[in-house]
Amino acid sequence: MTYLVKQLVGEFAKPLVIAALISAVAVVLRLSGRRHPATWLWASAALIVYLGAIPPVGDALLGPLEHRYPPLQDGSVPAVAYIAVLGGGYAPRGGIPVTGALDEDGLTRIAEGVRVARHLGAARLVVSGGAPPGKTPSAIGYAKLAHDLGIDDARLVVLSGSLDTAAEAHSIAALIGAAPFILVTSAYHMPRAMRLMERAGTRPIPAPTGHLVNESAYSGWGKLLPTAGGLRETDLALHEYLGLAALAAGVDR
Repeated sequence: MTYLVKQLVGEFAKPLVIAALISAVAVVLRLSGRRHPATWLWASAALIVYLGAIPPVGDALLGPLEHRYPPLQDGSVPAVAYIAVLGGGYAPRGGIPVTGALDEDGLTRIAEGVRVARHLGAARLVVSGGAPPGKTPSAIGYAKLAHDLGIDDARLVVLSGSLDTAAEAHSIAALIGAAPFILVTSAYHMPRAMRLMERAGTRPIPAPTGHLVNESAYSGWGKLLPTAGGLRETDLALHEYLGLAALAAGVDR
């Protein structure tokens, strides 16, 4: 039930959903004859969607998260016994290769995990990530792709029972304990993941990947045009800030 509540709260934090709820209230007000309040609410909903979808807003929100921890450089990979890759999305189906079944975040995370593992020939690669009943855990997809990319099965540890980052932190803590390990996840997700890992008693070394903020991608008036990428950045940032706020309040999320 806790997992479902977290997912529901996360969905309601998205600009499109917020705008839809405001619009629904506006419709009720309009039908009840309160025209002016309804008009203001519709205008507010449109402004929320516009601001949430333009790149400068998404970059401004996501940037502080992505820049919190620097990427792990090839020449500075520490010698550790474990590399842990946090879960993403995985939807296997007939005829689709594993690279197509993993979502963008998951594919980037496991690719970085394999890259780091190749620099540390003796380290074990921990692939994490569960799924609700009836779905396939992302850890299974990670393990398949890592194997296909040349990681020996003896080096793989599959943790497929965790539905969220907090549960992943506890599973990794039970496996690794207080020994240092390399933690791989998306750059925007790393601040929350680090806090959860440290709260679980582990000693993670951050290896963020999948950076989305690219301030040079848009220039001039292009920055003021709404894009799907801008909306995604805002969605992700709000989700992470909500999670960080929950952690600050003493709630694992």
